Amino acid sequence: MKEEYQFPLEDYMSSERFKRIKRFAEDKPTPCLILETDIVKAKFEELRMHLPFAKIFYAVKANPHDEIVTLLHRLGSNFDVATRYELDQLLRLGVEPDRMSFGNTIKKERDIAYFYDKGVRLFATDSFEDVDKLARAAPKAKVFFRILTEGLGADWPLSKKFGCHPEMTRNLMLHARDLGLEPYGLSFHVGSQQRDIGQWSTALGSVGSLFSWAEDHGIKLKMVNMGGGFPANYTDPTNPIEHYAGDITSYLKNFFGEQLPEIIIEPGRSITGDCGVIVTEVVNIAKKSAHDLYHWVFFDIGKFGGLIETLDEAIKYPIYFERSGPSLDIILAGPTCDSMDILYEKHSYEMPAGTKIGERAFILTTGAYTQSYSSIYFNGFPPLSAYILK
Repeated sequence: MKEEYQFPLEDYMSSERFKRIKRFAEDKPTPCLILETDIVKAKFEELRMHLPFAKIFYAVKANPHDEIVTLLHRLGSNFDVATRYELDQLLRLGVEPDRMSFGNTIKKERDIAYFYDKGVRLFATDSFEDVDKLARAAPKAKVFFRILTEGLGADWPLSKKFGCHPEMTRNLMLHARDLGLEPYGLSFHVGSQQRDIGQWSTALGSVGSLFSWAEDHGIKLKMVNMGGGFPANYTDPTNPIEHYAGDITSYLKNFFGEQLPEIIIEPGRSITGDCGVIVTEVVNIAKKSAHDLYHWVFFDIGKFGGLIETLDEAIKYPIYFERSGPSLDIILAGPTCDSMDILYEKHSYEMPAGTKIGERAFILTTGAYTQSYSSIYFNGFPPLSAYILK
């Protein structure tokens, strides 16, 4: 694996990794995303090493670049698919349908039928209405039921949009069985960029209770889908993945003993986050008044160009300016004509005082949820371009 990010950021400029990225990006127009697939490979293999019993279903939405999907397919990954468009991409790239799950609980009946017709047999659900659609469009399919979790401790927590209360889950299992579907397992997601490893214990406690209840009612569940939540390398420190894996393995054995059910994980951010660097240009540096304590720094990329996870300053990306020396406290904003296109106003960022308009900056750990989130021509700005570092 290539050299990891160095902190403090001043050390990053001397790393061979940064020098290579900088050379590669010299002739690329900004903003652009530079991706290193060898880091994707290393992160995938790291997860597989520390959680060898788990089947990895890569969350395509994190970064659907063809070369990343192709690499993960070659490495043996399965895929968590959210839409028919992702499905079509995977089929085009040669991914077998039995290595996919339709992990979105919000789906049209005709899309369920489309997945089923293409050979997908594993579906997520969290409502009676969706179970009814599955029974009609995907008869006898395997279904797993997503339960609600609070997501405490996550930088990007999930809301009540997904999942249902355990009491409803019990009734959904019975309903699915009665309609001829196979109640196959349970799933949860503890929130993206989850820092509190104990959240897996809380969720698995609910899952263990539901497994026991299901068996008492004649339903033999076979699978636990633990979703995502493993971290990437942003400004705030996290535990290494081996700590996550060790604790989660202990939690699983506490609730299920040595004979674990089939275990699925759906990483996205932890596999692709560290593989990307956004190269951006400083468009303007300004003050709002003569006595303003902060300089406003405007990049040529903002929330709508791929940095939507700066919403509420949830994800705090490491940002590197090339110059050194005394620094200025800054507010960072994007280039669009929208007042919400401010990246960081409360969280403290600094910029070398000598930085000039037209110079470049580098936003690290941007391989996940950036290009796939970028808007389509808001203010006429094109979607974020991405390049694979060769």
